[in-house]
Amino acid sequence: MIDNKKLSADDLISILKLQPHPEGGAFRETYRSIIPAQVRDVRSVCTAIYFLIRQSQTTAWHRVKSDEIYHFYYGAPIELALISPDGNFSKHILCTDVKSGERPQIMVPANYWQSARSLGAFTLIGCTVSPGFDFLDFEMITIEKLEKMFPQLKLA
Repeated sequence: MIDNKKLSADDLISILKLQPHPEGGAFRETYRSIIPAQVRDVRSVCTAIYFLIRQSQTTAWHRVKSDEIYHFYYGAPIELALISPDGNFSKHILCTDVKSGERPQIMVPANYWQSARSLGAFTLIGCTVSPGFDFLDFEMITIEKLEKMFPQLKLA
């Protein structure tokens, strides 16, 4: 039996059968609705994944065309940086110390630029996307391009 208090990132990757994710980290889709959403094409109403980020990883700046809900599961807190379509920047901490301002769940609206990093050895979270995630709606961008779009921001 594995002691839950002593799980490593490699333990979780193995147990949960996670694979590398294009934006960084490791993931496995855990849910995809069989109900089609009424959008430009046929897709699931909702999808969910496990997502693990190690201390040495920061996810690429990216956005999706659907709302995305982050759920904290295990490990260190995670910092989630967001940029709204009109250039407002904010940071949020996803974890369980709600008295200090952390939240175990954070919703990222559709079309917000986002990047995440673990504040410790690793973090296991979940991401739920509705309408369901589709790589056709996934866009990555460099920091340099973001800073040209929003010159008031210094992201590097």
